[in-house]
Amino acid sequence: MASPSAATDLEQTLLSFERLDRSSPELWPEQIPGVSEFAAFKSPGNQSPSWSAELEKDDIDMLQEFGSLTTANLMEKVKGLQNLAYQLGLEESREMTRGKLLNILDKSSKK
Repeated sequence: MASPSAATDLEQTLLSFERLDRSSPELWPEQIPGVSEFAAFKSPGNQSPSWSAELEKDDIDMLQEFGSLTTANLMEKVKGLQNLAYQLGLEESREMTRGKLLNILDKSSKK
């Protein structure tokens, strides 16, 4: 078995003090010309997306809440919203029928 000093000597001989200069275009050419300028121009840190301008804080909080849900929890939430929409549709239908029976929605107004 090799002595500890031999292992240290081996490690010292394997060290490389070479510095790779990534700023040189000859050593590291761009794979696709113009990509670095485009990436700097379109970086997401420069501006927020146009759709987010219309969102209020409550909307953003709701999006973050939905984003933190698991798939199963998100599906459960969607099913709950679908059930709520269905119940609201039924209630609206009852109110429209009631309005027709009471002649509230009659087009010809009698004054």
